[in-house]
Amino acid sequence: MKIIDAQVHIWGSGTPSGHHRQVPVFSVEELLAEMDAAGIDGALIHPPQSWDPGANAIAEHAAWRYPQRFAVLGQVDLLTPEPSRALLANWRGRPGQKGLRFPLVRADQSDWYKDGTMDWLWPEAERLGLPVATMAGRFLTEFGEIARRHPGLKLIIDHCGLVREAQDSAAFARLEELCALARLPNVAVKATGAPGYSTQGYPYRNLHEGLHRIFDAFGPHRFFWGTDITRMPCSWKQCVTMFTEELPWLRGNDLELVMGRAVCDWIGWEFPA
Repeated sequence: MKIIDAQVHIWGSGTPSGHHRQVPVFSVEELLAEMDAAGIDGALIHPPQSWDPGANAIAEHAAWRYPQRFAVLGQVDLLTPEPSRALLANWRGRPGQKGLRFPLVRADQSDWYKDGTMDWLWPEAERLGLPVATMAGRFLTEFGEIARRHPGLKLIIDHCGLVREAQDSAAFARLEELCALARLPNVAVKATGAPGYSTQGYPYRNLHEGLHRIFDAFGPHRFFWGTDITRMPCSWKQCVTMFTEELPWLRGNDLELVMGRAVCDWIGWEFPA
């Protein structure tokens, strides 16, 4: 079984946000060493441009050097539509680029999904067949409307779609609304960062029922395992075994899909055999 992490970061400058490792540089070589130690076959890099403006180039360089290990969901400048359209026209021709990801967590970005800033992006990404991921957990209603307006656009909800910065039962406060979005066939969920939602220790059993409900709603083809490892409270190996050993409802072909095959299919990444 190939294990593909649906979200990792590397960077070369800046001050990492939130609970990420507070180091000025986290290189692809450091990432690869940790992946090899944990048995991770490949990973999807999300450039953290909120703290390192050069992160997109760093991610592309990593994918160029190690095409058998990395793909990228990159970023363009949403405030300059015309130059960004020109970039997107050949986006998949750039090293590793398979789509886009905009976390929208900075204060100045918090309303971009509804104030018109991103209105040009959705139809352009739909036209070009570029999946878009975002931290939609705080605007699920509006996210659903975007998905309905653009049925040909593959969308990904980051970090289980749970309440950002909440933990335990509070993190699942909008679970019903999240699961309702599974009716939209162009919406998928990254089950990334799960351990960070629990105040308990490994294997974080108080998260299992909620994860099961999300899995049941979206199914194995639209539920992608991953870590966001640089802010996890446990080892990469434990992030893996939480899913491969501790969830009795996740087995066989479903497990293979969740642990990597499904995200590769969703973004169009032909991962090396």
